[in-house]
Amino acid sequence: MNLLWEWLADPVNWAGPDGVWARVAEHLVYSGIALLIAAAIGVPLGLWIGHTGRGRVVTVNLVNGMRAVPTLGLLFAAVLVIGPRLHGDSAFQVPAVLVLVILAAPPILAGTYSGIDAVPADARDAARGMGMTPGQVLARVEVPCALPLIFSGVRSAALQVIATAILAAYVGLGGLGYFLQLGLGSRDYGMMAGGAVLVALLALAVDLLLAWAQRLTLSPGLRTHDQAG
Repeated sequence: MNLLWEWLADPVNWAGPDGVWARVAEHLVYSGIALLIAAAIGVPLGLWIGHTGRGRVVTVNLVNGMRAVPTLGLLFAAVLVIGPRLHGDSAFQVPAVLVLVILAAPPILAGTYSGIDAVPADARDAARGMGMTPGQVLARVEVPCALPLIFSGVRSAALQVIATAILAAYVGLGGLGYFLQLGLGSRDYGMMAGGAVLVALLALAVDLLLAWAQRLTLSPGLRTHDQAG
């Protein structure tokens, strides 16, 4: 524990291109890009599956299968296959982000699909009875009702991506995994513990930020219902 506090209290570890703030920024960039791409894929696909009811069995099997993929092995495979076709840092950045997208997409897709699927049939029928088109039913009824589960999927994906983005250091991309890798190689246990604590704190901060965004987005009625559930 003393080694941890000594490392965190040393201002040298926080400044410069290899300091904590620079590594946090790298970690957030990789994680943020992966989450945005995963959401751009998972949310529309989940909305379509939940609204139309098509491809449910395939989706469940695909989501479960993707969750079982060994992330580190996939990262090295992606670097070996994609890396030679690219130049510079992109030879490592693109494979790393791709792997994080593969990790983040399943919970977002599952949360979106489950949220739409859980909308009461009575609400849909009432909307259709008012003359709403299928698109209006989706936008005005299903999506607002599904927001709690959609946000749940995004928050789950964010936690997984931030925790797994430490693997980017193994292909030379830095992030907070830099401290774990460097500390392991130099037997600096204070650095290793500090890197692990920083990853946990970053994940917690992002989750709290998303929880705050969820609270602002949800209508008071849905918020009360979600808390009661």
